[in-house]
Amino acid sequence: MKIYTKTGDKGTTSLLGGTRVLKSHDRIESYGTVDELNSYIGLVRDQEVNRTRKEILKEIQDRLFTIGANLASDPQKSGMKIPDLKESDIQLLENEMDAMDKQLPEMRNFILPGGHPSVSYCHIARCVCRRAERLAIKLAQEEPVAEEVIVYLNRLSDYLFVLGRKMAAELQAEEVAWKPRG
Repeated sequence: MKIYTKTGDKGTTSLLGGTRVLKSHDRIESYGTVDELNSYIGLVRDQEVNRTRKEILKEIQDRLFTIGANLASDPQKSGMKIPDLKESDIQLLENEMDAMDKQLPEMRNFILPGGHPSVSYCHIARCVCRRAERLAIKLAQEEPVAEEVIVYLNRLSDYLFVLGRKMAAELQAEEVAWKPRG
């Protein structure tokens, strides 16, 4: 099977279900950004500091494929079988955040991204996650999007923020508080 099909050469692509849409369609932008996020999660997973978190990060990547399938599906073909998110997927993120939060100092200020390259990768993933969430919300204003998709992306961005703080602590990287001029 060849990777190239030449069917997209005129600027269109197929949704799951066969409907062709422009590659600039909000649905394509939405799941494309989830794909970008998944790649950044892979980069975060590959950081040595996350060796004990590889499995949870792989689980998150799997859920992002589920979200991508959901967003790539033609909403007019509702009979299609696509994977779905569960409340337990969201609960897993919350439980992981709670466990990390217990080991971190209380946050009293916004934190500037950075401190260590590994932490910076996590902050980039968080920003891409927020963009994916915004795009899914925009799409949901026009077409059906499973509510769990938006909730999961929202919770995942929170998870990535806490993970960045946890990574910084483990790497003994300085966590720089933002102090506005004034």
